Amino acid sequence: MDSRQKKMLWRILAAGVLFLIALLIPAQGLPRLLLFLIPYGVIGWDVLWRAVRNLTRGQIFDEHFLMSLATVGALAIGEYPEAVFVLLFYQVGELFQSCAVGRSRRSIAALMDIRPDVARVERNGALEEVDPEEVSSGDILVIKPGERVPLDGVILEGSSALDTAALTGESLPRSVSPGADVISGCINLTGLLRVQVTKPFEESTVARILELVENASGRKARAEAFITKFARYYTPAVVVAAVLLALIPPLFFQGGWGDWLGRACSFLVISCPCALVISVPLAFFGGIGGASRAGILIKGGNYLEALANTETVVFDKTGTLTRGVFNVTAIHPEQEREADLLELAALAESWSDHPIAHSIREAYGAELDTSRVTGVEERSGRGVQVQVDGRTVCVGNDTLMEEIGIAWHPCHQVGTTVHVAVDGVYMGHLVISDQVKEDAADAIRALRACGVRKTVMLTGDAQAVGEDVARRLGLDEVHAQLLPADKVDRVEDLLRQTSPRGALAFVGDGINDAPVLSRADIGIAMGALGSDAAIEAADVVLMDDKPSKIALAIRIARKTRSIVRQNIIFALGVKFLVLGLGAFGLANMWEAVFADVGVSVIAILNSMRALHSPSEPS
Repeated sequence: MDSRQKKMLWRILAAGVLFLIALLIPAQGLPRLLLFLIPYGVIGWDVLWRAVRNLTRGQIFDEHFLMSLATVGALAIGEYPEAVFVLLFYQVGELFQSCAVGRSRRSIAALMDIRPDVARVERNGALEEVDPEEVSSGDILVIKPGERVPLDGVILEGSSALDTAALTGESLPRSVSPGADVISGCINLTGLLRVQVTKPFEESTVARILELVENASGRKARAEAFITKFARYYTPAVVVAAVLLALIPPLFFQGGWGDWLGRACSFLVISCPCALVISVPLAFFGGIGGASRAGILIKGGNYLEALANTETVVFDKTGTLTRGVFNVTAIHPEQEREADLLELAALAESWSDHPIAHSIREAYGAELDTSRVTGVEERSGRGVQVQVDGRTVCVGNDTLMEEIGIAWHPCHQVGTTVHVAVDGVYMGHLVISDQVKEDAADAIRALRACGVRKTVMLTGDAQAVGEDVARRLGLDEVHAQLLPADKVDRVEDLLRQTSPRGALAFVGDGINDAPVLSRADIGIAMGALGSDAAIEAADVVLMDDKPSKIALAIRIARKTRSIVRQNIIFALGVKFLVLGLGAFGLANMWEAVFADVGVSVIAILNSMRALHSPSEPS
């Protein structure tokens, strides 16, 4: 408990003792009223003050106004114990709510407590401790064992193991050595590291993640928006109904003023929408927090709600279902020696950052004389055309060969075939193979267990490669040899096949697939650790590269949706039942207190279950 909550607890205890004293002392008339006004003032002065303050600001219909009106009415008709008890129980509920929300926030804050306090920077041969926000790109950091990595960078010296649990949810540490990238928010476990900063703090991974989590509550789900709108019209309606309940029977049906005023006061207490206004946002907040604990960042309640409706999951291949680590597994020359064919391909790909280009250069192994390469022309989704020693060299897939009119032949080996042509003559091809991720097949099975109807893979790779991966993983459909624009068209087709209440999720790397991520109902970035583009483009960011986390995200979303529905049905059901009973005089102020505070406490307890991620498919 914080200091404010402790003060409220002491007020409740003091008011409770004074309330018991007032009940035990025999008194009538004005002395009895004064006895109950003391605990009433101790426990309710802030409620009355907020009601008056909100009235002056034009905020009339809120829970403080309802409670003040109901309890003052109870005092006016001589129901002194009921008036004090309503406020006493209301404040107990408010304290409980404050503790529950505080626990949720602390749970997420502890999870996301990744902001570093200081950074040790090498300056003029000495170490200076500075605020991470004062460090610039290019500065050299020294990170000792046990310290948190303050900014993104690359290791210059030292080897260590990094604890990435706060970012990815993974318990196993990650080994790093010189040349490896490190990201802010991780904990250096073993060795001393010298790291060169690559991004200022405001662009670092930790800053982007903290901003994402802080802003998540601003994106409301439809259920949250409904409750907000519902309360805006519901509260004035019940106040009018209470006034009519107090006036119409005595004026037109010879009812007793005291009896009907008491019913109207009970009606006001029952009608307070606290249970819904508090518990529904708390459930979504808890769901987002529970997902964050598992290394899944969801940008708002609206995306959590959409995830719960997922019935089609579309995957990119490279870096999503496969590791994105390519190796040259075969070289089949037609006109050249193997070494010459590999050198031509490596020179042509010397300016590319594509993983396949990296694998070709790595297979070549020697230093490349890039001065021999001129006239580089990228062919998006097809390959590259360059000039090497004055000769026109084209390196790419089947589509590129067909575009330039080169006769080629397929390879018997499964993998990505990279063809090489020089001055219009086919010179042979290389075979590049990728590795399927260890948990990819389990991820597809888990999605089916979650009730996902269709799993689809879209890839720019060859048809044979795509079909081989799809067969091994058990995917329902595969569409290969697609350009980026073709992927968008395929997603459009799949969206038309999705049911009106269903949703389509696209899973990609968040960089090359940004157009498709934006077009899908839910864009999920895989392997987005440290990727600014992924965090920007996607609605959901998985802080490691495990596709199995997708099924977990869907289960968390469905559990949260279930909790929200339970709260709405339970709260409205109890309130309308007790409102009806109260209007006919069958429920007094004591039942009214349960219908308000009691229901709120139960709904809040139920909402807090969303903080705990489900471990089994639902």
